[in-house]
Amino acid sequence: MSGKNWDRVPIDAQSIDAPLSQAAIFLVVTVGSEQTALAKVAFVLEGLDDLVKTVGFRDLSGRLSCIAGIGRELWDRFHSDGRPKELKPFAAIKGAAHDAPSTPGDLLFHIRSERTDLCFEFERILLDNLGDSITVVDEVSGFRYFDARDLLGFVDGTANPTGLDLPASALVGEEDADFAGGSYVVVQKYLHDLGAWAKTPTPVQEEIIGRTKIDNIEIDDDDAPRKSHKSLATIEDADGNEYDILRDNMPFGRPGQQEFGTYFIGYSRYLWVIEKMLQRMYIGDPPGAYDRLLDFSTPHTGVTFFAPTRPMLQALVQADSGD
Repeated sequence: MSGKNWDRVPIDAQSIDAPLSQAAIFLVVTVGSEQTALAKVAFVLEGLDDLVKTVGFRDLSGRLSCIAGIGRELWDRFHSDGRPKELKPFAAIKGAAHDAPSTPGDLLFHIRSERTDLCFEFERILLDNLGDSITVVDEVSGFRYFDARDLLGFVDGTANPTGLDLPASALVGEEDADFAGGSYVVVQKYLHDLGAWAKTPTPVQEEIIGRTKIDNIEIDDDDAPRKSHKSLATIEDADGNEYDILRDNMPFGRPGQQEFGTYFIGYSRYLWVIEKMLQRMYIGDPPGAYDRLLDFSTPHTGVTFFAPTRPMLQALVQADSGD
């Protein structure tokens, strides 16, 4: 049989096309400078698929999956014959009104499941195995909010590619054949000022987002004096060809701490597509006409990774894992 049979086997590690889930954990860590730390991380990465099966087999309907993304500096520490063409650290952006910071991160673990406890258990065992070889620099537990809305009240991820468009948008192809099937990953943790947002009239919110709030209908703002978030995040080349990315954003929050946010995670065949999208948001198009959503939503992290296929990941780390 071809395709995935959810009733029999869990999702492989590195399955970028795994379905959107009810729960997720976004874990960013740095790796110690010692060779022993690198060896420990390599050993754990080599066995990542087995760990997914160990935890996920308890409830196959929970659809546990985990994607590991590797940063540029860590990639260069492994005994690799090359690296993905576009892989580089996240480039900080300084706009007239808002900045996008670049923050540390060697490894990303994007853990997804229909069950929060499976995500928790997987992360617990993963971190126990990694031990003192790594330092956690960011850890966010996300949840699906009502009908896939963010905490601002709008449906998030509507423009995601589907069907055959998904691999064409999210997975590296023949343009970098040695790394085909992998994906560039950019993450940013945004915190929202919900108080200021709540004071903004709904019609203005809709102009800022570029969609209606209740029924998620796209608003045509081609002739508007200021482009919406939706339009600024739409990337086309000189010939008018549109480039999509795969978003698996998740809301997160701690009301007792007045912390409300969206964890942005974008998978892309080409890193330049996400970079151009962020440039348009922060610098503006035309320059100065930045994304007004940034008046209410502030990024606290910014890191770039490459998520290789499972065979590619195992080949990358084998020489350093002690096997």
